[in-house]
Amino acid sequence: MTETLTRTRRSLHGAAELLLAGPQHRAAGTIRLRVVPGGFGWVAGEPRVEGSDLVGPAGRVPLVGTYREVAAAAGVEVGAPSGVYSDTTGIDPDEPIDLDPTAAALVTAWFTLGDSALRSFAPEVEPVLWPEHFDLAIAVDEVNYGVSPGDAGEPRPYAYVGPWSPREGEFWNAPFGALRPADEFTDAAALAAFFTEGRRRATP
Repeated sequence: MTETLTRTRRSLHGAAELLLAGPQHRAAGTIRLRVVPGGFGWVAGEPRVEGSDLVGPAGRVPLVGTYREVAAAAGVEVGAPSGVYSDTTGIDPDEPIDLDPTAAALVTAWFTLGDSALRSFAPEVEPVLWPEHFDLAIAVDEVNYGVSPGDAGEPRPYAYVGPWSPREGEFWNAPFGALRPADEFTDAAALAAFFTEGRRRATP
């Protein structure tokens, strides 16, 4: 399942960058995305990824074929944001999408859980799904809190606390701060408790 999840995560990351963040940046000047029921999308309105589909001006389009083909069918302009960040996915618009519906559901469910936990932990801050790293995060008092569906350094979905300046101690088990695998958290309350503990330990 790990290999399938990795391929699906990459395809969803490509969708976030090429089908959502790029078009939104050209239309509204922002790359910020948000979690929506069953997926993620523009900070206001459509398009959005919902399950294994792109929902946009032309209705619901399956994420099948290349990104360019899906964009054309959905009525959006394919392509990453220009001149915003350098750490792009490197995915070409003509690359075929390789998405497993079960794995996609795992990724979107983790984002949904993370969104709920972050809002409980810091109600005054709006969680953002950032397309460059494909993680959902907030920043409070120079500490990042978030969830990731996995990346090159850690293939499994995980939660993290990342102080802007290094901290010392056994809690901080990653180069950027603290990392815990998603399977350690049974619900949003447990995840919010991890963020709360991270804030306590990060406070000078």
